[in-house]
Amino acid sequence: MFRFLIQGVACAVAVCASTWAAQPMTGDLFVHDPSTILKLGSNYFLFNTGMGIATKSSSNRVHWTRGSPVFNAPPAWTTNTVPSFRGHFWAPDVIQLNGQYYLYYSVSTFGKQVSAIGLATSPTLDPAAPNYHWTDHGAVIQSTNGSPFNAIDPALFRDRDGKIWMAFGSFWRGIYLVELDSRTGKRVAPDSPFRRVAYHRDIEAAALHQREDRYYLFVNWGLCCRGTNSTYEVRVGRSKTITGPYLDRDGHDLVNGGGTLFLKTEGADFGPGHIAVLNDDGREFISCHVYDATLRGRSQLRLRALQWSEDGWPAAVQ
Repeated sequence: MFRFLIQGVACAVAVCASTWAAQPMTGDLFVHDPSTILKLGSNYFLFNTGMGIATKSSSNRVHWTRGSPVFNAPPAWTTNTVPSFRGHFWAPDVIQLNGQYYLYYSVSTFGKQVSAIGLATSPTLDPAAPNYHWTDHGAVIQSTNGSPFNAIDPALFRDRDGKIWMAFGSFWRGIYLVELDSRTGKRVAPDSPFRRVAYHRDIEAAALHQREDRYYLFVNWGLCCRGTNSTYEVRVGRSKTITGPYLDRDGHDLVNGGGTLFLKTEGADFGPGHIAVLNDDGREFISCHVYDATLRGRSQLRLRALQWSEDGWPAAVQ
């Protein structure tokens, strides 16, 4: 989630906070709340918090270039649903379905529960392609004052059985999970259940991943958007089913405040957050933003290799 943008070692392959030394990346790395990185041909694309939904691309995962925003003007429904919204979209995520790219995004304002997650689709991610065009499809879910959740920070996941799930939420009672229709990208039914899968006093920015027969839920604890004063850290739990319960390494349920530490502030990189997993030709990486002390706390993109312990817990390494 975006509020105010302010200016390794493998841990013996056990789960603990990995070292966040600077990745040798170049170009425009100014990113907050990066989406899952998708590869199209030989190019990589991501979306991130910004006016109109900000975009970045790379031909090699190292040098990144800023692209044009998804929207030149916010869809009318966004300002009607969230009256104080002015086009600064938070925390998008993207998934490929049915030969299209489904882009989910957050519509909200700082500290408010009047929020929505919207959806836009395009047949390609390549802005140079003649068929590149984003079509908006309105709200997927909404929250208002008194809702059991805050409808922001979508994280998309395709299960091996083809079902599509979205984790989402922030602060208000935690992280929730809902099944989506794999064709429309909306809820499978108007009354499809919302399942709470994690809670902490300060929680948001979920991510889902599957390895072998286990599902992994990553979440952020702490506060973002304060530069080097940010307290973000990433916690993780795992489950035998997509709907949970997700337990940490000590067997504590994430709904009851459990969560094994995965990433924390290290060196000049403060408050790592909003991670996603990239599977690139059989190699797994995690992406996230950090607040770089060498740049006066400016948020920057980071990538790390993802490795696994013998007992199935993740670690981020250089």
